[in-house]
Amino acid sequence: MSYQVLARKWRPRKFAELVGQEHVVRALTNALDTGRMHHAYLFTGTRGVGKTTIARIFAKSLNCERGESADPCGECAVCKAVDEGRFVDLLEIDAASNTGVDDVREVIENAQYAPARGRFKVYLVDEVHMLSKPAFNALLKTLEEPPPHVKFLLATTDPQKLPVTVLSRCLKFNLKRLLPEQIAGQMRHILAAEGIAYEDAAIAELARAADGSLRDGLSLLDQAIAYGGGALGADEVRAMLGSVARGQVLGVLDALADGDGARLLEECARIASFSPDFGGVLDDLAATLHRIQLLQLVPGYRGAEDGDGDASALTGLAGRFAPEDVQLYYQIATTGRRDLPLAPDARTGFEMALLRMLAFRPAEGDGARAERPAAPAMARAAAAPPSRPAAPASAAPASAPVAPPRAAAPAPPPAAPRPAVATDARGLPDWDSLIEVAGLRGPLGQLAQNAALRERDGHTLVLALQPAHMHLAVEPMVSQMEERVGQALGERIRLRFVEDGGSAALTPAARAASARESAQSAAEQAIEEDPLVQSLKREFGARVLPQTVKPFGP
Repeated sequence: MSYQVLARKWRPRKFAELVGQEHVVRALTNALDTGRMHHAYLFTGTRGVGKTTIARIFAKSLNCERGESADPCGECAVCKAVDEGRFVDLLEIDAASNTGVDDVREVIENAQYAPARGRFKVYLVDEVHMLSKPAFNALLKTLEEPPPHVKFLLATTDPQKLPVTVLSRCLKFNLKRLLPEQIAGQMRHILAAEGIAYEDAAIAELARAADGSLRDGLSLLDQAIAYGGGALGADEVRAMLGSVARGQVLGVLDALADGDGARLLEECARIASFSPDFGGVLDDLAATLHRIQLLQLVPGYRGAEDGDGDASALTGLAGRFAPEDVQLYYQIATTGRRDLPLAPDARTGFEMALLRMLAFRPAEGDGARAERPAAPAMARAAAAPPSRPAAPASAAPASAPVAPPRAAAPAPPPAAPRPAVATDARGLPDWDSLIEVAGLRGPLGQLAQNAALRERDGHTLVLALQPAHMHLAVEPMVSQMEERVGQALGERIRLRFVEDGGSAALTPAARAASARESAQSAAEQAIEEDPLVQSLKREFGARVLPQTVKPFGP
C-alpha cells in the first residue's frame, strides 16, 4: 500500500476527534440532535484549522444510514463513501478554479433534483470568496430559498471579500487558530499510535512553527520524520526549521542584561553558526521578552509558563531588566523582524537589532535605574528627543495650512542627579518625588499617579483614591508598590488605600494634567504673538490651527 501523509491519514472522521473548535462542534451537535438545522452554513478561519473537515463530518451526520445524528456510525456505506470522497450527494466545489457564473448556474440547476442516495444533497463550496460577482448574484436566490433536500456548506479563509447579501443568508462560524499546546498534544497522540520515538523539545518546536494550523503542523511532522530517518530529535528539527534552542535566546538576553557588547556578538556568532532563520530567532526573542514582562507585571499569570523548563532563568532575567527596557526591546525585536528584508543580509539586520537594544534606553526611565548594570564602553543614547521649550507649530491660510519656520531652541540644561525623597510641610514624604525615586512605572505608576498621600500612621502610608480608580489597588500591585516605596524610603512600609471622591485635585496625575493645560495655553499664546505668524496672518489671511500647536518639553 502506498504511504498516506499524516494530515490525510489522521483527518478527523467524527466531531469527537476534532482538535479545538468546541464552540462550533457544540452548535452543530445541538442542531443535529434537535433537528433545527439551517440551510446554509459558513465556516471561516485560517488554513488547516478544520473548515472542510467539519463540513464533511456534518454531511456524513446528515446522511448516515443509521439516522441523522451528531455521531455518525462511520461504518455504513454512506459514511465510508464520504470518508473516501466518493459520496455522490456530497458535491465539493473548489471556487478558486470554478469562479464563473456558468459554474454556479450548473449547481443551481442540479440542486432542484432529489438526492441520488442520501437524505440530503450537500454542496461544499471551498474558498467561496473566490467566486465572481455575477456568480454570487446567480447563487443568492437559491442560497436564500433552497429546496428542502439541499444544504449549503461554505468555507473561506477571507470572509471580508464575501458580499453582505451572502453573509446575511448563512449561519457563520469562525474557527479559531489552534494553540501550540493543542497541536503538540495531537502530534504526541499520532506519534504514539505510529510507534515513532520523539523528544518533547522537538514537538514544541514543530507546534510553534505550525502557526496555529494543525494541517501545517502535521506536514512539518511528516517532513521532520523523514529528515530524522524515522525518529524525531530536537536538534534535527531545529536544523530543518532553521530555528535555535531556547537557551541560545536566553544567552542573548543574559548578555544584554550585563550590558556586555562583546559577549552579545559572541552569542550572535554562535546562533549564526546554525544557519538559522534570523526572522524566526527575532520572533523567539520577542516571545521570550513577552514572558519576562508577564513575570514582572503580572506575577503568577499562567501564560508566562511554557513548559520548557526555563522558568527559573526567566525569573532571574525579570529581576535584572527594568520593565520599560523589556518593552523597548520587544519593540526593537518586532521592528527588526519587519526590517530584515531591507538589511544588506539577514545576519547584519539581526545583529543591528541586538545592537539597538544595547545602545538605546527609554528616555523617561532614569528614575528606576538603581539596580541596572553599568552601561558598556559606548555611551547609551536616549530613545527620545531631548526636551525643548515651546516653539511655533503651524499657521495657515483658510484654504491651505502653512507651517512657519521654528525658532532655534536653546540647548537643554544638563540632567541633574536624582534627588532624595523630599518632604512636604506636614513632614510627610513628597509623593511626587517618592514616585520618581521608587521608579513606579507602568501599572504601578498608573496607580501611584492617581493616588494622593493623605497621612502617615507609623510605617503605614494612607493614600486616597477616587472611586473610579479603586479597582487599581489590588494584589499583587499593592505588594509590589510597598516593596519599591519601602526601598526608596529605606524602611518597611505598608500602604492603605481609602476611597475619597475629593482627592482628584491632589493627585500627581491631576497636577500633571493641569501643567499640560498651562503649557498648551502658553504655547498657543506664544504662537499667536509670534511676529512671523502675525505677518502671515496680515499678508496671506493665514490662521493658526490650535490642534497642531504642541509645546516642547516634559
